[in-house]
Amino acid sequence: MKDFASLAAPIDMSGGFKDFFDTIGMTGGGLVTKGIAAVIAVIAIRMLLQLSADPKTALRKGSMAVGTLFVAVILALYGSTLFSTVTNAPAKPATGAPADGPKN
Repeated sequence: MKDFASLAAPIDMSGGFKDFFDTIGMTGGGLVTKGIAAVIAVIAIRMLLQLSADPKTALRKGSMAVGTLFVAVILALYGSTLFSTVTNAPAKPATGAPADGPKN
C-alpha cells in the first residue's frame, strides 16, 4: 500500500535561519548582498522605463540606466567576494622566518 516515492531527504531545521541558509548555500551577508543588487536592478529598470522622447536626453539617461544595471549584475555575481576582502583579518606572516626576511 506504501507506493509513495520520497522526493527529498528529510532535513533537520531546528537551528532556524542558520540551517536554512546552509541548505541554500548562502550566508546572511550573501543574502544582504543579493538583496542590495536586486534593489539596484529594480532602480535601473525603472530608469530605463522612464526615458523621454528627446533622443539626446534619452541617450544620456539610458546609458546611466545601463551602467546602473551593470553595477547591479556585478554586485550580484561577485558581491560576496568583494565584501569578504574588506571584512577578513590581514594575513599573518609564516612562523618560520621573520616578515622582512632573514637578518645576517
